Amino acid sequence: MTTDRRTFLEYTAGLAAVGAGLGACANPGGGRTAMPPLADAGYAAGFRTPPMPVVRIGMVGVGGMGTVHLENLLAIEGVEIRAICDIVPEKVTAAQDKVAKAGQPRPTGYSRGELDFQRMIDTEELDLVYSATPWEWHVPACVYAMENGKHAITEVPAAYTVDDCWKLVETAERHQKHCIMMENCCYDRLEMLMLHLTRLGMLGELLHAECGYLHDLRELEFSTEGEGLWRRFHAMERNGNLYPTHGLGPIAQCLGINRGNQFDFLMSMSSKSRGMELFAQEHFPADDPRRAERFVLGDVNVSLIRTVNGESIYLTHNVHSPRPYSRDLMLQGTKGLVQGWPSRVHIEGISKAHTWDDAAKWFQTHEHPFWKSEQVRQASRGHGGMDFLEDYRLISCLRAGEPTDQDVYDAAAWSVVGPLSERSVAANGRPQDVPDFTRGGWKSRKPLGIIE
Repeated sequence: MTTDRRTFLEYTAGLAAVGAGLGACANPGGGRTAMPPLADAGYAAGFRTPPMPVVRIGMVGVGGMGTVHLENLLAIEGVEIRAICDIVPEKVTAAQDKVAKAGQPRPTGYSRGELDFQRMIDTEELDLVYSATPWEWHVPACVYAMENGKHAITEVPAAYTVDDCWKLVETAERHQKHCIMMENCCYDRLEMLMLHLTRLGMLGELLHAECGYLHDLRELEFSTEGEGLWRRFHAMERNGNLYPTHGLGPIAQCLGINRGNQFDFLMSMSSKSRGMELFAQEHFPADDPRRAERFVLGDVNVSLIRTVNGESIYLTHNVHSPRPYSRDLMLQGTKGLVQGWPSRVHIEGISKAHTWDDAAKWFQTHEHPFWKSEQVRQASRGHGGMDFLEDYRLISCLRAGEPTDQDVYDAAAWSVVGPLSERSVAANGRPQDVPDFTRGGWKSRKPLGIIE
């Protein structure tokens, strides 16, 4: 991939030809809102497979997060890395070396271009295809894997058009395959404490949540390698919340989205766009073509979501401003709240009135069971342990033949907020109904029970 805008547009247009269902630039959010018929194989909630004593995996994309997942998987019992695919041959070789060093047979490498993941899927005996690629390739890799008998795992967001969210759901239902988005923030320590306190009823009836993704990515997006090769081009063509799931996923689990509750509608607006162009003017020489790039993504996007059970959610996105990292986490109930950045808790009748408790106190008394594991607490790979925990939980569920913590309906519901925010911004903030990917099935599902 080159880094000019024309190449990016040609590249995304080419993806449409292989079934990616793109088109968000011409039609913000892309595609239908009407509910399609249920796929032939039926509803996939609670889907489980027979136990897999060994999970055979093919990796698609072994850059930053792909390498983190690879290293985690090599430290988990019952995993075999059978194949590695990336468009950069040197990355394939480095990943193969890691697998061999860990004592497993050297996996087959695939690096013959952007569609070589199809050859890998066609050739290898795999249970699971792991996609950690640029966003454009999440849906093509997952769909091709499921259509060819493999379960699909993808980095976030799972999709960024409404059509593609439906495509993942329908394909998973039709072929009865797992399609899971690896939302690592659901497994962070504070988010798991929040879920634990919610399930114990200590927050009371939930009322309101705040969350987001606030991360200064200007230097990364202008880089001439890694995500700089593709990520900023979305900001030239799309205006909304391009990355909703880090903040929204943990809140959705606490609110029981797809499990007794559902997103109802959202409204969204964006600020003016300034950060990227100013950064380019201040950091690049006069003849650098990046100084001529123009961006439509507002530096700050604010979205409001209402659930059918009456909770409100304030969701933010800001990656082009100078600021420290935050996910602005907050969950308010009738008896108390949990808040992040800084991490703190207040529970009526336990905390001193009008006073915050440092979350460290609550970690001592109400730590989520998963975070009591020494293996998790000592894991240094990827964001302090939460990446290891998400990989560990996935493999544990597959080996035990249990439903996974997240499923295709979660991947679709959390991801679709992105394209719907684009539609709302383009329509001057008008409300957008959130599709019910479960087609009513959410009404009878029990809340996520991973603390039990």
